[in-house]
Amino acid sequence: MTERCGLLLLTGGEGRRLGGPKHDRPHPAGGTWGGHLVGVFRDVCPQGPVTILGAALSDFPDLNSINDPRLGPAVALTRWAACEAFPVRRWWILPCDQVDWDSDSFRAWLEAAELADPEGLAWCYAREEDRPQPLGGFLGADLRPALAVLTNTRVRDLTAELPHREMPASRYQGRDVDTLEELAGWRSGVGEAKSVR
Repeated sequence: MTERCGLLLLTGGEGRRLGGPKHDRPHPAGGTWGGHLVGVFRDVCPQGPVTILGAALSDFPDLNSINDPRLGPAVALTRWAACEAFPVRRWWILPCDQVDWDSDSFRAWLEAAELADPEGLAWCYAREEDRPQPLGGFLGADLRPALAVLTNTRVRDLTAELPHREMPASRYQGRDVDTLEELAGWRSGVGEAKSVR
């Protein structure tokens, strides 16, 4: 049986600007940043497979993981695409620093992807500030063989080579936390009502 969605959680970054890896930072809702995102995914897709691309999560050490060659996310994604995968319609390609997601926002985002691409034949993502945001989007599972042979070194260039669709940015909660300033701003806003973007 093909599952509705799988989660590919990217944890390979070194987090230099934050002083260390992001995936194991404590999340205010409990667990780690990576563990929080796994929980969000499992609330909506309890049977969906989870694959970690990079370092294992301390709060979910038994999850399937694939080594990240640490040559950037585009190279890591092409290496993952060449591996055997679970049968799903689409993969949520999620970096571990998109910590704003909760179950409701993910459910709405997945429903938007299913509406935009019912068969899972495209890379569906938001566009913010006139820039595509493929990380945090959904990759149709049938695109994995085509992704595996690409040699681009930027994720946005990968999306240009594959069928893609833009989805409403108003449902996208994929704000990255990359710097100490962004971390302080995110921490100060946790627990407050978020405006719809």
